[in-house]
Amino acid sequence: MPRILIIDDEKSIRNTLREILEYEKYLVDDAPDGEVGLQMVREQKYDTILCDIKMPKMDGIELLTNIFEITDTPVIMISGHGTIDTAVEAIKKGAYDYISKPIDLNRLLVALRNALDRTRLVDETRLLKRRIGASYEMIGQSEPMMQIRAMIAKVAPTDARVLITGENGTGKELVARHLHALSNRNTGPFIEVNCAAIPAELIESNLFGHEKGSFTSAIKQHKGDFEQASGGTLFLDEIGDMSLSAQSKVLRALQENKITRVGGEKDIPVDVRVIAATNKNIREEIKNKAFREDLYHRLSVILIAVPPLRQRLDDIPLLVGHFLSDFCQGMGKPQMEIMPEAMDAMKDFRWSGNIRELKNVVERLAILCDSRITAEDVRRFALQP
Repeated sequence: MPRILIIDDEKSIRNTLREILEYEKYLVDDAPDGEVGLQMVREQKYDTILCDIKMPKMDGIELLTNIFEITDTPVIMISGHGTIDTAVEAIKKGAYDYISKPIDLNRLLVALRNALDRTRLVDETRLLKRRIGASYEMIGQSEPMMQIRAMIAKVAPTDARVLITGENGTGKELVARHLHALSNRNTGPFIEVNCAAIPAELIESNLFGHEKGSFTSAIKQHKGDFEQASGGTLFLDEIGDMSLSAQSKVLRALQENKITRVGGEKDIPVDVRVIAATNKNIREEIKNKAFREDLYHRLSVILIAVPPLRQRLDDIPLLVGHFLSDFCQGMGKPQMEIMPEAMDAMKDFRWSGNIRELKNVVERLAILCDSRITAEDVRRFALQP
């Protein structure tokens, strides 16, 4: 239940607001002045704060500034002596909204609901960052990245299968992890399978499991990735490298939502969302009889193409800053400065390995340079063949 703090020197206003908000099923605390209110903010987390402007000891504008040193909780300013200038000043200082007295009840409740929605979104974003982890943060504000974020937001809450395409090192796994983290399956497992790294003769055992004695080294029963991912997400990375035999069994699993272990006879139901990724042109693979067209159509309900770094050059400064900060922190070095001409040199380079290559270069510079990175450092250390 949301908790609201009312800070107002007029007891009648506090009582009236408390009565209204408690009727709306909110938990309500109140404070008679800014100093008491500020202390309460230090001691208790609130979802929204209603704050008068004209108060003894500490006025609302000063209190607003002090509150934001402690928390980013939305603050709705209320005043019976307000002017346009006062409202503008309050908004500039970070107030979420401004309401004049006498208070319009409907206006107040709408503003309060909107502020609570903002608090919920901020909390969800923090939770998402913790869930995904710093290693999987999606960096970039370029138009292609904004489009991918918008697509993820639309697609993630569904169970639609997604095929992610893009060159090596573009961040296809990041997209998959964000789809899982924003989905209704985010409390379930995220199982990643690198189809290119598993020998063809073992891929079926890995995906579907095997029964004891089904082949020479099968000394005990093994649950495959489909079973392990049940209730969550199965990420089939580099699916373009999967054998045709395994493809046919994946197709059956997607069609029937059940699998059979190698050496087994019993059908096992599975509840799994499949996300696949590839750096290959699947249309060409289909043409060359190396990939099943029916599987492609099963996997590609939604297609997300991750752009190469050369198509999002504006993100390079953000990526470099993020990686450099992480590496300096990890090595216990003070934050390094990268000179503008060094950044220009990085933006001019053709990153054939995309973000993975850029990250390696930044790590190399963080190790080999001292307090700052110059264009000469980039030419000397980074852009090595």
